[in-house]
Amino acid sequence: MDRDAWDRRHRERDSLWHLDPNRFLVPEVEGLTPGRALDLAAGAGRNAVWLATRGWSVTGVDWSEVALDRAQRLAEHHAVEVEWILADLREWQPPPALFDLVVIIHLQPPGAERARTWGKAAAAVAPGGRLIVIGHDAANLTEGWGGPQDPANLYTAQEVVDTIGGDLEVVRAERVLRREEAEDGVHHAVDNIVVAVRR
Repeated sequence: MDRDAWDRRHRERDSLWHLDPNRFLVPEVEGLTPGRALDLAAGAGRNAVWLATRGWSVTGVDWSEVALDRAQRLAEHHAVEVEWILADLREWQPPPALFDLVVIIHLQPPGAERARTWGKAAAAVAPGGRLIVIGHDAANLTEGWGGPQDPANLYTAQEVVDTIGGDLEVVRAERVLRREEAEDGVHHAVDNIVVAVRR
């Protein structure tokens, strides 16, 4: 999906003030001392703004101008400040070893692009900081519901570990089930989560 397609997708969404963060992010962040956070592929800002409401100094990066406009309005609505950067993650390079928390949630480009972004994200983690990657798992095609339908856009937790494990200590890497309610009933999507720390 290209940048224009993402702009159209964000224009069509109704939930401007939606602040519910990713359900798997919350327990990983609760209890951490707020510091500098980086949200890559921040979209309309729900995770970045949620972090800001909890005292984090947040930078959110996305390539959709429409999404970041919504994100800025969401931040204003919740009376927090977030630094928004309009950039293509294939080209943008985060400052090294600067962030206490780096988050990538449901970024699903093809394999080589994913790996490069994971590598950049790992390099941006400061000593004592952590990287959290959450995405649609490869098993979701046959065992889950929704999400990307092209296998090239799906991956496993092990793929993340293989990419970032040399630089960071992996403390969690597993599949998780995400409960979703739709018009035809309750479904379960298969996601994965990897949490890694720079000691």
